[in-house]
This record gives sequence, structure tokens and C-alpha cells, in this order.
Amino acid sequence: MGHIAKQGNDSPLHIKSRDFAIAVVKMVKKNNDWRVNSLFQQVLRSGTSIHANVRESEYAQTLPDFITKLTISLKEANETKGWLEVLYEADCMDELLYNNLYNDCKELIAILVASIKTAKNNNPNP
Repeated sequence: MGHIAKQGNDSPLHIKSRDFAIAVVKMVKKNNDWRVNSLFQQVLRSGTSIHANVRESEYAQTLPDFITKLTISLKEANETKGWLEVLYEADCMDELLYNNLYNDCKELIAILVASIKTAKNNNPNP
């Protein structure tokens, strides 16, 4: 498969959330164990939802709408982090993959928290 040209917002949050979503999709594609498929599907939903909500925030109609979309992304990132912990502790993923995804997820959480805080500080009508 090829790569598409970058379009739209190239903010660090946009890029990081997109790259994370791609990494999650690739991880789930490699899962061949039907016994834990539903857990991998949970990670797929929450891990890709982070980027979907970041994308939605880029066209938010108001600052409160922007904050809401980023807050949803933050909740999805926290859920994803939890599922990664479960999958790793249950020996469903190797340590290198876990560390890479987990650290990327923690970094996304930090960026989202900072972005939400900044946006709230810029909101004249909290």
C-alpha cells in the first residue's frame, strides 16, 4: 500500500494521532488469535477514535466544541492505554510493541491535556 500526500492540518497532535491510529490498525491486523479478537477490536475502536476526534476538532464551530472534541480524544486515549495494559499483561503482545504503543499513547494524552488546558484558558466564557 502506498502513502497519501499530507493534506490539511499538520499540527503535532494531528500527525501523532494519525500515526498512532495507523500503528494500532497494523497491530490489530497482525492479531491471529480469535480468543482475544474482541479485545483487539476495542483497541482498534478507541485507538482510531483519538484521531477521528482530533480531525473533528479541526473544524469545530466554537471553542467549546473544540474543547469537547479534544476531551473525547483524551477519554479514548485513556481507554486505549488501559486496553494496551490488559493485552500486554495477558501476553497478547510483545514488550517492544507494547512499549512503543504505550509510550505514544502517553505522549498523546500529555499533548491533549496541554491542548485542552490552553483552550480552556483562552475561553472567555467557561
